[in-house]
Amino acid sequence: MKKISLFLVCILACTVMYSQETTAQQRYVGGDISMLPMYEQHNSYYKDVQGKKINNLLTWFIEECGWNTFRVRLFVNPVRKAKGVTDPSVCQDLAYVTALGKRIKDAGAYFLLDFHYSDEWVDATHIQAPAAWQGASDEAMADSLGAYTRRVLTALKEAGATPDLVQVGNEIMYGLCGISVHPYEKAGDNWEGYIGLLKAGCNAVRELCPDAQIIIHTDRPTNNAYNLYYYTKLIKAEVDYDIIGLSYYPFWHGYLTPEQNSSNLVSSIGYLKDWFPGKPVQIVECAYNFQYWPSSGVNTNTQNIWKCSVAGQYNFVKDLVDALKPLDNVTGISYWFPEEAGNGDDTDWNTSNGTVLTTWLNRGFWDENRSASGHAINKTAAVNSTKRAEDVCAPYYMRNFLPSAPEGIGQTHAAAACSEKRLENGQLVLILNGEKYSVLGTRLYPVPSRL
Repeated sequence: MKKISLFLVCILACTVMYSQETTAQQRYVGGDISMLPMYEQHNSYYKDVQGKKINNLLTWFIEECGWNTFRVRLFVNPVRKAKGVTDPSVCQDLAYVTALGKRIKDAGAYFLLDFHYSDEWVDATHIQAPAAWQGASDEAMADSLGAYTRRVLTALKEAGATPDLVQVGNEIMYGLCGISVHPYEKAGDNWEGYIGLLKAGCNAVRELCPDAQIIIHTDRPTNNAYNLYYYTKLIKAEVDYDIIGLSYYPFWHGYLTPEQNSSNLVSSIGYLKDWFPGKPVQIVECAYNFQYWPSSGVNTNTQNIWKCSVAGQYNFVKDLVDALKPLDNVTGISYWFPEEAGNGDDTDWNTSNGTVLTTWLNRGFWDENRSASGHAINKTAAVNSTKRAEDVCAPYYMRNFLPSAPEGIGQTHAAAACSEKRLENGQLVLILNGEKYSVLGTRLYPVPSRL
């Protein structure tokens, strides 16, 4: 009882994140941290905006940056290879994901599970089935996918790692498990087989995790013709899902706002709201380079808006959050690979030969080069009397996507404003104006009514 009482005293310093606008739809902000355990395993250390060592990056994201959601990818039988070379980043098997998912849930955050339904990377032009399923008929493939989804979700539930959001496939506009479909110009048109796979996955999620929200993830966020064609197909086929998930990388997908270009993400999200009013949108992947511009596959050079620099990366994140926050059909932003810190470190950091990655993408939030005290975080200036952490550092700024505290609810009013405080399922819950909130570090967030 003494520990609980002391914890309640700490609530007096909390800020209540509450908004009438978001009581109906929870907002999610965070990142895909699928490689975090590998960096930890190989002794990679991170430093915060003040240069202090971060002891636990997962809880730091929650407590210091206000993140409430973490995404993790899952491969069937990871082959750890891509394009013929060893790829240590393809390592997320069920045991790995179960352990990381439990950490996320134990920390009080939302867990977004990303099924790849493959043994290796799946994206717009790589849609291979796992080796164990290859050569099967459409019906057998759907049966295997459904059974696998049930087996995974059963294991996660039993381990205390039940996902809150589930992607049934990763960037699947052009196909899944070797079955290709239009609008991709080189695709086949086996929509019957493709829809069978989607339904098998979605039905399994509904059966095992009825409270989870299902995401259908595509990667052409600014191609309005493709999006209309694809998601209309899903409506006609009566695919049961909840959220339109989009990837957004400016160098591949173009501009952010109408002021930048007539073809842009904000306008395209507006079209999605008009066409599919019952489907909220989440940006489940986004990132921006801070040192080296992508050397291939670039469709749009946005360096005139956001330079390929630490400042450019920060301004991209800030502009993205500011542009999407007013859109009432956008409920989530997930940054891809925020934990990236070079190739990784050995026990002796000074002789590191790259133990986590074979190369780096420089889209994460930390310098690739490590000093004796760890990897420095990307920041545009020092924190001082006029600049806060969120004014100089991208992961801190992302908290601004979440709803703001209403006027009159401040640091000293949080506990007083709560009509009830109690423990539910091992978590402290506060009741404010009839809504439930859980405490995550120094902030409070709305929690689902199922808590």
